[in-house]
Amino acid sequence: MDFLYALGLVVVSAQLSTFATSIYLHRRLTHRALYLHPLVEFPMRLQLWLATGIVTKEWVAVHRKHHRYPDVEGDPHSPVLKGLWRILLGNIYYYVRETRNPETLTNFAPDVGNGWLDRHIFGRGLIGLALGALLFVFLLGPIWGGLAFGTQMVGYIFLNAIINGAGHAIGYRTFDNTATNLRSVALITAGEGLHNNHHAFPTSARFSVGRTEFDPSWPVICLLSWVRLARPLHVAPRP
Repeated sequence: MDFLYALGLVVVSAQLSTFATSIYLHRRLTHRALYLHPLVEFPMRLQLWLATGIVTKEWVAVHRKHHRYPDVEGDPHSPVLKGLWRILLGNIYYYVRETRNPETLTNFAPDVGNGWLDRHIFGRGLIGLALGALLFVFLLGPIWGGLAFGTQMVGYIFLNAIINGAGHAIGYRTFDNTATNLRSVALITAGEGLHNNHHAFPTSARFSVGRTEFDPSWPVICLLSWVRLARPLHVAPRP
């Protein structure tokens, strides 16, 4: 039973982090594609801080730089420049290396991560990770809790690597850019696998464009909009 509880917590935590990344970090903060009420934003920020240690300013800056230089010199994690397997297995290395570049943070995210909470709490990623690990240990004990926490982190990191790697090397292209669409990946990454669509319409709150494509984050955004906790600002047209 301990194994099943641990597995369930791993899946739930990794998917919560993935949805928070796609809806809050990516669509809301990075591209300003939608409005989110603070009642939605705060739990997403807390989830990412505790489960991944991500600092919002760093994530936004790296991703905006990727959009400025997609698969050309300057792209922080291009499989075209560095090779697919290097990104699939070492995406976290290239991400962390880019976050250490102060020019990237200054030039690409001057509008993000400047509030009191960011400077004193959410900007301290290692503290978030330590508290997240303690929470897992409290829920499952030191052995299963530690294994579950590490596994959900590895799973989250690998899902991001698939998007940054395979999402620029494998799949189909509807629009003329270097990214690709992977429907199966979209199902487990809150829609991020529809990467070609996203690069064509980066400010769209919905990543699906074709009739056979499904963006799991879009129903969540629609539900939040229905209860007045979100509002899409831009939506890509369907063909």
